[in-house]
Amino acid sequence: MADKNTIKDLLTEEIKDLYSAEKQLTKALPKMVKGSNDAALKEAFAGHLKETQAQVARLEEIGQLLEIKVTGKKCVGMEGCIKEGAEALEEEGQDAVLDLGIIGAGSRVEHYEMAGYMTAISLAKRLGAADVVNLLQQSLAEEEAAEKKLRQ
Repeated sequence: MADKNTIKDLLTEEIKDLYSAEKQLTKALPKMVKGSNDAALKEAFAGHLKETQAQVARLEEIGQLLEIKVTGKKCVGMEGCIKEGAEALEEEGQDAVLDLGIIGAGSRVEHYEMAGYMTAISLAKRLGAADVVNLLQQSLAEEEAAEKKLRQ
């Protein structure tokens, strides 16, 4: 764990955590697509995979703007959310009910990400890093839209 003596130190840790979370999701989302029964749900997860890849690229851009390394931390919170999602994929039962379980797991993932992005936005605002705030807000908007789509 790195020392946190400045707001930038804390923001760096948040960015690393988000980067790890998004990278983990790029591996988990194809499994969610495959495990979903409903065509619209498959499409929602597939579309969010493309957004997640763009979010990874944005976080890499943020690393360049802040002159920080975005790698080197494992997001254990996302690891736990993904484990729960994997459990939902292993269940047996009626397709519609199983999809609802997958939706619940996906919704928890989105809320976890939204909390991380909101925290990073707040810290970046405190630093006056407007370019970073803008990039983070783009990703936050995508996460909010993805969660709303899942609820529908």
